[in-house]
Amino acid sequence: MKFAVLFPILFTKILLMKKCILCSVVAFVAMFSASPAVAQDNGYDVFNPISKYLGLGDAERLSAWFSDNLEITIFSDSNDSSRNQARQIMKSFFNSYTPRSFEITHKAGRSNMKYALGTLNAGGEVFLVTIFVNFKDSGYKIQHIKIEQMD
Repeated sequence: MKFAVLFPILFTKILLMKKCILCSVVAFVAMFSASPAVAQDNGYDVFNPISKYLGLGDAERLSAWFSDNLEITIFSDSNDSSRNQARQIMKSFFNSYTPRSFEITHKAGRSNMKYALGTLNAGGEVFLVTIFVNFKDSGYKIQHIKIEQMD
């Protein structure tokens, strides 16, 4: 008799516990599977301002998008540089090859990393530019920029 009375109560408690555990698991998975880049994007394209400053040849404003340390490759010369060093390298490049325009031709990315390919018309030549950005702290920063002459 006692078991018959306790069984429905026990069964109900077990169902509630399973439901609570299931809700906790779903909340945990949802919280940790959300991509930081997606959560931070809100439709904003980080490559818009970067493209603008590349096309203008504005090394000062472009450098605001540089990570504290980044890799910068111009032609076959690659350097791990501080933000200030990279700004000077880009300034020197822009002085030698005055930009006329810059256009993104391809963008892709996953999670908190993105990259873009574009063409830079500068100094009467056309260059292929590859830009890698990474989401850190409060926004995207350029981790690597590569400029190559197109044949």
